Amino acid sequence: MQQSLAGRTIVVTRPEGQAEALSCEIEQRGGRALRFPVLAIAPLQDDAGLVSVAARLDDFALAFFVSPNAVEHALSCILARRGWPECLPVATVGPGSARALHEAGFEHVIFPRAGFDSEAVLDLPEFSTERLAGRSVVIFRGDGGRELLADTLAQRGVEVVCVPCYRRYRPKADPAPLLEQGLAGRIDALVLTSSEGVRNLAHMLGVSGVAALAEVPVFVPHPRIAGSALKAGFRSVVETGGGDAGILAGLESGLGPASGV
Repeated sequence: MQQSLAGRTIVVTRPEGQAEALSCEIEQRGGRALRFPVLAIAPLQDDAGLVSVAARLDDFALAFFVSPNAVEHALSCILARRGWPECLPVATVGPGSARALHEAGFEHVIFPRAGFDSEAVLDLPEFSTERLAGRSVVIFRGDGGRELLADTLAQRGVEVVCVPCYRRYRPKADPAPLLEQGLAGRIDALVLTSSEGVRNLAHMLGVSGVAALAEVPVFVPHPRIAGSALKAGFRSVVETGGGDAGILAGLESGLGPASGV
């Protein structure tokens, strides 16, 4: 593979266990992936709500998974108790979650081919008023998150049941090594893939830490995350395409190999 990121150090902020695919792609291109999770994922302490919904899956017209985490945690609970209803279609927001559903055994997955956000999902014909008004949709998600999808479906006459199936929290990590490398000019880019991750990183760094890294280019896959990064105090924000492929293409075009490499 072409060493398109040779000599570059790129901070990957995805949760532990979910950063490997992107990190390995960076390293295969000659870069150094510095893993610094700004978001942690854990099972619910009480899954009674998820168990209850699992028993009545046949009542729903559509099941939506907000992320690969939702796929993993929801299905591990549901499939341990029952089979998936053959007539219940599944949908999600982007290619990463769609891949997780395919790997779980779902051949047909509804998801937008561009946009990869709630707005793009709501534009799909399967989510139209004509298709879903008067019917029920279950949304598997973390504890919290954007309400746009659920609220808009409700406005379209859909009964929406939101089911938390995992929890998110800010990990306890010492940002000192990150700051030391940043201040020494040894960080070429930060990759942030959620607005919550931006807020967590800003909290972990503190005001002085954000100021110290403010000039490091931040690569994000969505304009909403870009806005969060600018609001947090990062001055150089680059919007990429979605998914690992979009992020990698953005890094390659925005950075390229270090001079002299």
